[in-house]
Amino acid sequence: MVTINKVYTKTGDDGETSLGNFERVAKFDLRVEAYGTVDELNAHLGMARLVSTGDMAAKLSSIQNDLFDLGADLCRPNMEKDGEAEYEVLRVVRSQVERLEREIDTMNEPIAPLKTFILPGGSQLAAHLHVCRTVARRAERLAVELAFRDHVNPEATKYLNRLSDWFFVASRAANNNGIDDLKWVPGANR
Repeated sequence: MVTINKVYTKTGDDGETSLGNFERVAKFDLRVEAYGTVDELNAHLGMARLVSTGDMAAKLSSIQNDLFDLGADLCRPNMEKDGEAEYEVLRVVRSQVERLEREIDTMNEPIAPLKTFILPGGSQLAAHLHVCRTVARRAERLAVELAFRDHVNPEATKYLNRLSDWFFVASRAANNNGIDDLKWVPGANR
């Protein structure tokens, strides 16, 4: 369990930070960018939760918790050394990805198929979820780039991929199951 007694440590004053394995890296390191973007996504998700209710609020709460798991996963490289850690290393697992897939399918069932692209917006919740979708895509791009350079848990990148899809379908659900989606009209303002 994490215990935080003091918020500021002064250990980052030189432009470096510690990863989950205590390795020091630059604050602009790609791994830090990836898990920092996951943290940014979690903050946006907090805004979405403010305007959500019922089942949707519960699902968003679960995702926020998953995002902390994901951040912990991304901040610790070298999965092959997980057994050497003094504590259980937290990794995203397949069942978290599968839960998102089930929820996507359930939310998407009553929604009519798209016949055009939609614009971000509609209801307040849908607008927040579209912001979450785009930040999730950025986090995914960073995690995939990191995976080309260093080890990343494949379930972590799968989770991010499904999560952006989840946010897209959830935004449509929040727009009265797609009825209130804002449709893109190609060339409308020419």
